[in-house]
Amino acid sequence: MPHYIIERNVGSLSSDQLTAAGRMSNSVLAEMPEVVWVKSYVSDAEGKIYFEYIGPTRKRCSSMRAAAGCPRTRFPKYPSRSIRRCSCSW
Repeated sequence: MPHYIIERNVGSLSSDQLTAAGRMSNSVLAEMPEVVWVKSYVSDAEGKIYFEYIGPTRKRCSSMRAAAGCPRTRFPKYPSRSIRRCSCSW
């Protein structure tokens, strides 16, 4: 299944706000077994979060974000092979 990156403008979020957003996303994902969250990348400098998902279509992955109260800003056009993973501890 294809990987998708979804970009979201969020401004500056506290750790508590990020944790709350993650919990909401998890509850929505529990009802969408065809969409798998891989990782989120937070850029404080840009005020953005990039979400990586595996799913059947862009539309389905985007609908997951909207249902979680975090609609997408855009889909960056990155080929999946160019995505570099980083590890972050929360």
